[in-house]
Amino acid sequence: MEKRPHLDILLCAPRGFCAGVDRAIQIVELALQKYGAPVYVRHAIVHNKYVVEGLKAKGAVFVEELEEIPNTEAPVVFSAHGVPKSVPAEARTRNMFFLDATCPLVSKVHVEASRHFEEGHEIVLIGHQGHPEVIGTMGQLPPGAVTLIETVEDANRFVPKNPETLAFVTQTTLSVDDTREIVAALRARFPSINGPHKEDICYATTNRQESIKAVAPLVDAMIVVGSPHSSNSQRLVEVALRSGCKIATLVDRASDIDWSLYGNLTSLGVSAGASAPESLVEEVIDAFAARYAVKVETRTTAEENIAFNIPKVLRNLEAASGR
Repeated sequence: MEKRPHLDILLCAPRGFCAGVDRAIQIVELALQKYGAPVYVRHAIVHNKYVVEGLKAKGAVFVEELEEIPNTEAPVVFSAHGVPKSVPAEARTRNMFFLDATCPLVSKVHVEASRHFEEGHEIVLIGHQGHPEVIGTMGQLPPGAVTLIETVEDANRFVPKNPETLAFVTQTTLSVDDTREIVAALRARFPSINGPHKEDICYATTNRQESIKAVAPLVDAMIVVGSPHSSNSQRLVEVALRSGCKIATLVDRASDIDWSLYGNLTSLGVSAGASAPESLVEEVIDAFAARYAVKVETRTTAEENIAFNIPKVLRNLEAASGR
């Protein structure tokens, strides 16, 4: 029998599900449990195909817009990324029973943006064009009230109406380092710009990026388990490459691994985006264990013990399920 080459796997911690993702998935599962199928979900509840398919199998029906939902008494769930104000307004006009699974840390950004607007500030949102979270945050305010800035170049080109009444908020799933550079460019040009009391990039995004930074320089390659649609997962790959790892790839699951990249591999870092379940991380490790004699070691850079409350209407079920 051919001897398998040795492979050290450094498993990043924290990784995978964050409190906002866990809460959103719970809301759909508990709604199915309490009200039965179907439960309609506007947009992917979280950006992970495996999670979405699993919920579909239990009776969740995913749509992009409320107009796709027939007149129904079935629950409608809004995704973890948040929605423009027009969405709950439309749901109310149609007398829909809706449950809002927006991550509380995204809701915090919505509140900040609204507060700045009420105080007469011109608002800059640092984020990625077209991302559901960005659409949701910009949709809290009237059209034109928020200017989107994606890069340092955008920050340097930006011409405000009044430099003395500026404020910024950010998407919660950005690269910490990229965002720092954009904020620095804005502050250099507009010293009086108002920022968040506490950084908008969420704890989970920050922690997963810090963990990658600690592991990436130590390994021949990094694999991040996560969906191509997941902003925080994409940022983890970028952080790994920037931190000195020569090969860093994003895979939805083990079947997506490109084995041609891993010829003389002796060490591998593994992490997962905030919407990727741990079962898919285990699947990737098992795939390497079938080809290599693996030794797995966890590198922990932070402890996470945050949990968010689910809507009151579902809490008695949550207690019964022991979660």
